Amino acid sequence: MRRKLTTLWRIFLGGTNNFVRNAWLSAAAMAVMIITLTIVLFSVIANATFSYTVQTIRDKIDISVYLKDDVTDTRRNGLITDLKKIQNVRAISYISKDQALKNYININKDNVDLQVAINQTDNPLPASLQIKLNDPDHIESIKTYLEKPEIKALQSDETSYSGDRKEAIDKIAKATSFIRKAGIVGVIIFAFISVLIIFNTIQMAIFNRRDELSIMRLLGAGKWYIRGPFLVESFLIGVSSAVVSIVMCNAVFSVANSTLNASSFGLLDITYASKYFAMHFWNIVGAQLLLGIIIGVGSSFVATQRYLRMKRK
Repeated sequence: MRRKLTTLWRIFLGGTNNFVRNAWLSAAAMAVMIITLTIVLFSVIANATFSYTVQTIRDKIDISVYLKDDVTDTRRNGLITDLKKIQNVRAISYISKDQALKNYININKDNVDLQVAINQTDNPLPASLQIKLNDPDHIESIKTYLEKPEIKALQSDETSYSGDRKEAIDKIAKATSFIRKAGIVGVIIFAFISVLIIFNTIQMAIFNRRDELSIMRLLGAGKWYIRGPFLVESFLIGVSSAVVSIVMCNAVFSVANSTLNASSFGLLDITYASKYFAMHFWNIVGAQLLLGIIIGVGSSFVATQRYLRMKRK
């Protein structure tokens, strides 16, 4: 047991020495891996933020039903009851003529001319029902009900089905999907580049130590004793890259959250992105470390396997 521990310790020291000895090659491998891990992290956070933004906007989509002034309370309440029976209806709020006028005045409070004009006329705004939806993509059942002749007779204006807003949301969703796919492609490309660079780094290290490794094989050293230091070196590259990536991302989110005047940058809500990063920090740390180790140790394993196979021939 003690002998095995001594062997493991020597393998670890050998890998650490290789990491320091090949500092420039290790730095080049780390640079590309840091970029890869950072892209992975930003892709995950951006995806979560985009999804949150789209869902927040979708939750605001509603259907407005404008009622005639002569619709009685009984008929209006009956209409609300019937609408609530439709499966896709989440909630219904009634906005009276007076409340509609107050809302309109509040929205246009900076427009003095409009304020004067609206106060000199009778309230022209109709009462309305605001229908909140469970799924804005499926409004057919509600639309069919509202377009019945007896229901149309209660309406003072065309029903708002949020067509323009829904179209905008659909475009945002498509853009989010494209960005997500582009992020995945970017991750794959940089991961492949990282593997190639680490692979070549280990290959160069093997080439530089070829005489030493040949002597070790002649003296009966096992393949894991030869391979071990290179795996440790790649392990250190992966761990170091993950730590640097997390530190950089944490600094970026901290600075962006504290210095940007607006809390959002396009679809990327900086506040939510920072909150998501903080809430999932330890999961992110674990995932980054695991990914860095897999890329580093995996590529090193292939490189050493190739060397050992060549030596057997």
